[in-house]
Parts: sequence; C-alpha cells; structure tokens
Amino acid sequence: MIKVEHLYKSFEDREVLHDINATFRDGEVNLIIGQSGSGKTVLMKNIVGLLTPTQGSVFYDDRDFVALTKKEKIVLRREMGMIFQSAALFDSMTVLDNVMFPLNMFSFDSYEDRKKRALDCLARVNLQGAEKKFPGEISGGMQKRVAIARAIVLQPKYLFCDEPNSGLDPKTSIVIDELIAGITHEDKITTMVNTHDMNSVMGIGENITFICEGRAAWQGSNKEIMDATNKNLEDFIFASDILRQAKQLHDQHKVNPAGNIQ
Repeated sequence: MIKVEHLYKSFEDREVLHDINATFRDGEVNLIIGQSGSGKTVLMKNIVGLLTPTQGSVFYDDRDFVALTKKEKIVLRREMGMIFQSAALFDSMTVLDNVMFPLNMFSFDSYEDRKKRALDCLARVNLQGAEKKFPGEISGGMQKRVAIARAIVLQPKYLFCDEPNSGLDPKTSIVIDELIAGITHEDKITTMVNTHDMNSVMGIGENITFICEGRAAWQGSNKEIMDATNKNLEDFIFASDILRQAKQLHDQHKVNPAGNIQ
C-alpha cells in the first residue's frame, strides 16, 4: 500500500499540490485522473521520487520515502516498476535485451536464469516469438507490452504507469488495460496509473483519485463514479455528449429501476 499524507508541492511561489491525502491499495488498479495542468503528473513524480515534496509524507507500507536516506531510497526503488508514456525502449536492443536490461543491472542470477525470467515475462504479455525483433520492427501496442514485461521482470511490489494507452487505438488500449489489471491482481502489486482514458477509468478503475487544481477532490471506484456529486468531476468525466447521455440514462434508471424509461 502507498499512502500520501498532507503532501504539498510548490515551484518557487507557485503551489501545484495542496494538502493531498490519498491511499493506493495493494492488488488493485489505482488511477490518478484529472485535467491537463491539474497536478496529477506532479503528484506521481513526487510519489516515485522524481520530485521532492515541499511538505508531507509518502509511505510505502511503513516506510516514509521522503525521510529515507539516499541509500535506502535506492533499495526501495528496486521494488518499483515503471511503464513510461512512450514505452522508452532502447532502439538498438532486441526485445529480449530490453526486458533483460533491469536484470542485467540488478540481478546476480546466471545469464540463463535471467534469460528465462525475461522470456517468461514476454509470455505473460503474449509476445512469444518476438524476442529477437527490434522495437522499430513491432507495433506501438507491442512496444507497450514489451515495456510492461520489462517493468515486471524484477517482480516489483509497486507498478507505476504514466499514460500507458497514449497513442494507441481503442482496441489495443483495452488489451493493455487488461494486461495491467491481470498482472496487478495475480501478483498483488500496488499499481498506480496516470491516465486521461475514460475507457480505462470505467474498465479497470478500482480505486480512483481525482485531482482538481492541485487538490484531491474525490476518491472512489468506477462503480461509484457515476453517482459522484462532485461538479468538477462530473464536468471532467462527462465532457463528451455520449458519456453525458450515459450518465442521464444511469440517473433515470436509478429513479425508475424497472427500466420503464420514457
């Protein structure tokens, strides 16, 4: 579990995050959502240690990341997996070598054991037979799957995903969402996803934190979000006419559960 308590972040005289309190649970897909400029990316960067909070704490179970020494932070970071928006693969390396890269850096296992572990992770994301290809020879969706395999190769306790569906078509986005959710549940990982994708919100959002103007304005599940009364959240979620119509139908059905909508 990751818990953020009274977290503030300012850049010079501009406050970006104000008194954020949120809990991200083990074995669940935890989403951070919000408009561009709301502060959600800054929040994730503070949580993973790419930025240092101006004030507040970030607990990984019982460890306050902000208060750890440099050496202790390095140890904790080895428990983290990262999936970047652009996949961030090494173009000059094969798919297998990309997935093996963290193992080569941090594992003392034999080459054969490291290779087996990497191939097992590629199999988990349905990329058997692609290990000899280079990133430029595979699709964007396959690149994201390679990035997922690389992120889980060290068996992390915490998985961070920054806009994992960026640039992907809706069908491929669903595949990526299902992979992330499946790995989260099977491995009991604390997974945190920064996203704009409303399909992800409704599909895999088990624990959602909505950031608005630097504040944690709402937290709940995708089952609760349709009934949320936060005006800013409603405006964000139901920005499109299709989603707003779905909301109206949902509300009508609550009033008339027999389904006799006029």
